[in-house]
Amino acid sequence: MLFTVPKVGIIQQTTQLFLKNFLFLGDNWTKITTFALEMEAGALHAGPGGLNLTDFCNGTNMINRELIRLKVVQQVYVYYMNCDRKLDTAEKDLFASLSKSYDLYLYMFGLMLELNRIAERSYATALSRHQRLKEGDAPSTRFIDNKFIAQLESNEQLRDFIDNQKKTWANEEDYVRRLFQRITESDIYAEWMSRTEPTTYDDDRNLWRQLYQKVIAEDEELDTILEEESLYWNDDRFIVDTFVLKTIKRFEPMAGAHHPLLPEYRDDDDREFARRLLRATVLGCDTYRQLIQQSLRNWDLERLAFMDLLVMQTALAEIVTFPQIPVSVSINEYVEIAKMYSTPKSGGYVNGMLDSICRRMIDEGRLRKEMTSAAQ
Repeated sequence: MLFTVPKVGIIQQTTQLFLKNFLFLGDNWTKITTFALEMEAGALHAGPGGLNLTDFCNGTNMINRELIRLKVVQQVYVYYMNCDRKLDTAEKDLFASLSKSYDLYLYMFGLMLELNRIAERSYATALSRHQRLKEGDAPSTRFIDNKFIAQLESNEQLRDFIDNQKKTWANEEDYVRRLFQRITESDIYAEWMSRTEPTTYDDDRNLWRQLYQKVIAEDEELDTILEEESLYWNDDRFIVDTFVLKTIKRFEPMAGAHHPLLPEYRDDDDREFARRLLRATVLGCDTYRQLIQQSLRNWDLERLAFMDLLVMQTALAEIVTFPQIPVSVSINEYVEIAKMYSTPKSGGYVNGMLDSICRRMIDEGRLRKEMTSAAQ
């Protein structure tokens, strides 16, 4: 017996969600509660408690295969929740979601530039007041005279992105001013402004890296702002923030306006990987679920947590479709995804099931890959 997708009403009763209450499906805004993180019980394992963010950032491109796997699992779930199942639409939505992740990466650099503009206006206002009243010390330019932010302001790739956006952070001036106020109230800002010695480029760059990590990335109001801009963005924050910090650390003054930001994709192979993985997961559904059913001991497939089933289905699609990817790599990646999206015990369960299925397929000559030891 193959697993029957639960009705949306059941999903709505779960206590934790990965996506928000609305997802763009095809040409219609369809209200569905998506990505149930607890089908029976358990808690969300995101960020440091889930996938290793260091692994996400080892590459030189923003959209890497780890992120692609996450997005494919998300889209497969939405595909089965949508009554009008169209694979072409699912593929279109997958690439839209990946593209939005990259837009957020660039958008967060734009926020830093807007914060600096607010700082410059604040300085100009304070200077005008000082010149008019002749009271106290003149305001300091230490914060706005920042060599890293000046280089970021001139970055050609970022300027091209900002110039082609209909909405920019200038449209959120009230929020940016509140965020700047929180920056000025931080210990990082206080320590910086109390310095008397000249600063180096490295000092200036490290200041913004600290502010991003400790103030911007931790700002709760930012979640609301981003949700209004894109339905995808809040779910990508913990990944994108890490890539932004990585990029800041890599900035070098000699590159000037030409310093490269992370590209969207490494090459066309990653786009093709995303497309093929999604299609293989959906089109091979019966085959992969039959493999899973065969490894269940006196248990019906429908008793599995739905997210466990989808994660294993996607994992098997990758293992079968991409001969160049070692089995252990695929299993380990999807074990981590299961830890994030399903029940607390799902990681170990998915690990054991996939390991058993793959070994059986190899023994039967249905999979031409090697497994020297059990996946960890």
